[in-house]
Amino acid sequence: MNTFGAKGQGALLVLSAAACAAGVAHAQTPAYPAKSIRMVIALAPGGGVDTTGRFIGQKLSQVWGQPVVSDNRPGAGGAIASEIVARAPADGYTVLVNSSGITITPSIMKLPYDPLKDLLPVTLAAISPGVMVVHPSIPARNVRELVAFARAKPGELFYSSSGQGSGQHLAMALFSQMTGVRMTHVPYKGTAPSITDVVGGRIAVTIASVISTRPMFTSGKLRALATVGTKRTPALPEYPTVAESGVPGFGFDNWYALFLPGGTDKGIALKLQETVSRILLEPETRKLLLTQGLDVAGSSQEEFAKMYADEIAKWTKVVRAVGLQPN
Repeated sequence: MNTFGAKGQGALLVLSAAACAAGVAHAQTPAYPAKSIRMVIALAPGGGVDTTGRFIGQKLSQVWGQPVVSDNRPGAGGAIASEIVARAPADGYTVLVNSSGITITPSIMKLPYDPLKDLLPVTLAAISPGVMVVHPSIPARNVRELVAFARAKPGELFYSSSGQGSGQHLAMALFSQMTGVRMTHVPYKGTAPSITDVVGGRIAVTIASVISTRPMFTSGKLRALATVGTKRTPALPEYPTVAESGVPGFGFDNWYALFLPGGTDKGIALKLQETVSRILLEPETRKLLLTQGLDVAGSSQEEFAKMYADEIAKWTKVVRAVGLQPN
């Protein structure tokens, strides 16, 4: 998707165009909102998804003059919150804020809802940029050198993740598939220990967020090779992406986005998308998300819907390739 990640004037034009289109569409929609809105947040309080959702909720409340009540429902990789919204009335008064993990859960879990029919993608909101890091003892200063080193030692290099079937795991598995290297996966119970063992030299490489690894690679405890998103991030503009570093087509973005129940009136969905787009354009929004290590992102509803479906298909293929079975 060519508008993934808001950056510079181009992104502003995309968001503004989407807002204009939405304005025409919702002009014929009955008054909305006319009462309070429940915003179901798929992760626990304190993280990027929670921060993003609560901030957008507060701004929506200010703009619309109706309360937006945040309701954290973490668990099952975001599936608990997703099911709540999927089963809610399709009237626009229940909104889901979830992460890109929502495109992985359909391939690793047997869900009680249809992720493509029962949820309506509305818009991207933010991206938590990621970076590929290695222990300094690994003689690789870029992705090409890492690939060459790994090919010379098939199966001998270990990579860590926050757990089996996590985004980190599948992103590294995709990297291995696309480069033809064979590395050994070591799953951990959480991101922090998976990074700690790379710092300690027990693990060679991992993918993690910029905000969680920056102190380590700026101090020399880790070495950053490339960012892992589909585009360069303003957080590390001097670093190329993995795709730019010899692995064309690779991309892993940990994004946060808004959804409505499937079947929600298109005019209501577009009004929500339009208003969120305006919020994302505000300097206050960019400043807040930046302090949380996040990039502002934006999209039209159609672009996000396509990306959502494409990523479900993409990760389903990766999950099958690594042999994980839905549970």
